[in-house]
Amino acid sequence: MTTVLPDFDQLGEIAVTILLDGGHQHTIVLPPDAPLLQQLFELVIDRSPNRLPQVIQLPIQNGQAMLCFPGDRLVGLVTNPPIVIQPPEEQQERAIANDLISNYVQLDHFLTEKEQRRLLEFVIKQEKNFVSTSTSTGDLEYRKSVVLHNFPEFADLISRRIQAVLPDVFTKVGMTPFPISQIEAQLTGHNDGNYYKIHNDNGSPDTATREFTYVYYFYREPKAFSGGELRIYDSKIENNYYVQADTCHTIEPRNNSIVFFRSRYLHEVLPIQCPSRKFADSRFTINGWIRR
Repeated sequence: MTTVLPDFDQLGEIAVTILLDGGHQHTIVLPPDAPLLQQLFELVIDRSPNRLPQVIQLPIQNGQAMLCFPGDRLVGLVTNPPIVIQPPEEQQERAIANDLISNYVQLDHFLTEKEQRRLLEFVIKQEKNFVSTSTSTGDLEYRKSVVLHNFPEFADLISRRIQAVLPDVFTKVGMTPFPISQIEAQLTGHNDGNYYKIHNDNGSPDTATREFTYVYYFYREPKAFSGGELRIYDSKIENNYYVQADTCHTIEPRNNSIVFFRSRYLHEVLPIQCPSRKFADSRFTINGWIRR
């Protein structure tokens, strides 16, 4: 990648404050044609998960010491005088194209066998406390399933595990980490004939801060249902809005796995076939949203 800097021949040296994760920062003074300045801006612009790891070395204390840190710890730069960087056109086009592809991560063995067994036993005992799901529009034919809203022990367990894996998940989907204000959770059951039609998870004012959606799958073995796959659609831009594209990703609800994807992605739950119709044979999930 080539980053073209403005012409600073008449401005002299540039003070650059380097912002690192964890709130650390350090200021150095560089000439406008310094290779280090070019390297720092390229790290800020190129946030792709496949970027090769780099080590940044900054001379400090008048060259008597060296500050070294991995490039992925760089959060941002403050320059005086200000520098406005325009990535190459081809890179902008590539970034837009990548943003239209619905990236997701699926992690297996999310809970221990003991934790999953305890969760399943709890859910089956709670059958009478599940209620029918609804949508914000009140459309009775848009979603068919049951939900349990109160399960504090397991909601807390899932939240702790999610926070532990999020840094790796952000890297894998190429998403910049953000401050988390809340991790929401609900426990759902899908049985014979249940489904959830195409929707996104942050399309209303009260859900606008949802950035990431997760779905944790669990059920009895051997599996007594079929279907129930999660289908996530790629996007295209029409009239400055993200809309559903023709391409999609169909994700198998593997037992004891969790899926993460951006809440703005359009997605659906395909219909489920459960011949026994027994509640205990349902496709269960703990699903929810990570809010900025």
